[in-house]
Amino acid sequence: MATFWSVIWPYLVGSVVLAGVAGGGWWLRRTDRLLKSGDRRWRHIEAVKAGHRTLAEVDVMTGTEFEEHVVELCRRDGCTDVRRVGGSHDNGADVLGHLPDGRSMVIQCKRYTPKNKIPSREVRDLLGARVHFKVDVAIFVATTYFSGPAEKFATENDILAVHRDHLGLWNNGASLHSLGAVNGLGQGDRRHRDRWKQTYE
Repeated sequence: MATFWSVIWPYLVGSVVLAGVAGGGWWLRRTDRLLKSGDRRWRHIEAVKAGHRTLAEVDVMTGTEFEEHVVELCRRDGCTDVRRVGGSHDNGADVLGHLPDGRSMVIQCKRYTPKNKIPSREVRDLLGARVHFKVDVAIFVATTYFSGPAEKFATENDILAVHRDHLGLWNNGASLHSLGAVNGLGQGDRRHRDRWKQTYE
């Protein structure tokens, strides 16, 4: 019997050690995954508090939620007296307020799918809203892109056209003021990329 245990003992000890190492490795890996998951969740919550959203999150918002999100972004950038006024009789305005430099602004918000382009008539409506509310600056914020004529009309009439690509930049921390520098320079196509290179490289 003593001979049997002397032969088996090293194998039993080895098995126990291997099981302990495997169990310890599993526990460490599980703990690491839980910590990383918690960190991602915390970062997401902090990003939402800071006004950051992914475009995928914006895409599933209701129209009212999107307007409120635009209000949050404006406030984050130092705009004052910002309020949502959208509704069935909004006279072409969804958001009113003042830019950090004191100029009054009107914003039209459109949460469309990326395949639906903003037609020029909707940008013309915003021009009418600027006159109606007697404000200094008109801004059109969309989750999609503008048609060619709509983009041209916006730039010719000093309307800031924030299309999907610029909305992504705004969500990620770019200021509303900085978007004015790229207004009318194209919208995610080859022409846009070429102009972007010429302007910023």
